[in-house]
Amino acid sequence: MTSMFPLPAPQSSVPMQRTQGGGRLSVKLTSGQSRIDRLFQEGAARIRVPRVPQGSPLEAVLINTAGGLTGGDRMEWSFEAGEGASMTLATQACEKTYKAHGLSEARVSVKLKLNPSSSLAWLPQETILFDRARLARTIDVDMVAGSRLLMLEPVVFGRLAMNEAVTEGLFRDRWRIRLDGQLLHAEDMRLGPDIASALGRTAVANGGLAMATLLLVAPDAEARLNSARTIISQSGGVSYIGARRPGGPGMAETGKLLARVVAKDSYELRKVLVPLIHLLNPLGGVPKVWSI
Repeated sequence: MTSMFPLPAPQSSVPMQRTQGGGRLSVKLTSGQSRIDRLFQEGAARIRVPRVPQGSPLEAVLINTAGGLTGGDRMEWSFEAGEGASMTLATQACEKTYKAHGLSEARVSVKLKLNPSSSLAWLPQETILFDRARLARTIDVDMVAGSRLLMLEPVVFGRLAMNEAVTEGLFRDRWRIRLDGQLLHAEDMRLGPDIASALGRTAVANGGLAMATLLLVAPDAEARLNSARTIISQSGGVSYIGARRPGGPGMAETGKLLARVVAKDSYELRKVLVPLIHLLNPLGGVPKVWSI
């Protein structure tokens, strides 16, 4: 029997709908308070600014209204702290990256700029990668001597409580931090395609499913080194190196504290990250949107 309304044949050449979004925010210091200077958002990107106590850093919450990322999606974020201003950036929830179609990748770009005497804390909640997810992220920071930068990027491979296992996929993470135009910190991380095997290696995660990189560039970074080591304990490691300003007198005007943390799941990871953020972010503490 022939249907009067036959179903059309599948067409693999039809492109799938993809998510795109971009958000930009700059903050200025006005009457002793950090306030919005310019704000722009488009696509799936949204930025919300909750009220904070007088004198606290401006707190901005980043939202992906698509509810997650998959291959072919694009998100771009750009933030600037004006002279003397301070801001804390966090995501509304964990950013989920789902299974990609073929070799397509979800791509996230983050650009941060700090001006003299400014402070910026980049504290997103965990990025969760599901099996066969493919994510490529780049973070570029331009800062000047006298500014203060705190950066955190936690990543979780599946959710242990949901019995989720990540066996294959791709995760690429590229950081470039420049101080007065000179490269201060650079790293390129790549895991995949056999993610399960890589996480099982002692030198990578020793079987852990959650990890985080935390970077502090500030004049008081060295003074917080011993306390950071106490908090991290056997969960990872932390190091410090002085950073000289180009053309300066030779004395370290600021320094770089770098920490790596590994845990069996996101709950154990947060048990280390929360006190670590309180230690390294004395002005703003842990963002209110974090579930603690």
